[in-house]
Amino acid sequence: MGCRFEFDPENKILLSRFEGRFTDESLAEVYREIRRYSTATDASVGILDLSSVTEFTASTEFVRNLASEEPAMADATRRPRIIVAPATVGYGLARMFQVLGEGTRPLLNVVRSLDQAWATLGIQPPHFEPLEGSGSPILP
Repeated sequence: MGCRFEFDPENKILLSRFEGRFTDESLAEVYREIRRYSTATDASVGILDLSSVTEFTASTEFVRNLASEEPAMADATRRPRIIVAPATVGYGLARMFQVLGEGTRPLLNVVRSLDQAWATLGIQPPHFEPLEGSGSPILP
């Protein structure tokens, strides 16, 4: 399990590809890492791709609490964020996060595929480059 971070310098998109079990602990770690990488790259857009999640065990209570925290990426009223969640459980958790956090994350969208993410942003599929230091396991 882990999360790989990639960046498209042309469109300034930070792509976080989550793999494996999606737990409260791994979600908390990914949230911190998104903050770190989005600041380091000055990303204008953030995408969290949950397409490779094998099991969703994150609790609704944890997602509720996370939605009430400060957004992971700065300037949430001007920088779009997208969560790609093809699985029904992941989509439901993402939509709950979206609804509960819409006051501080008005540009957050939840979609089912990366193609829908590109359409939402009005761009062609971008070219991503891996960010150094990402791709290692998040938690055991």
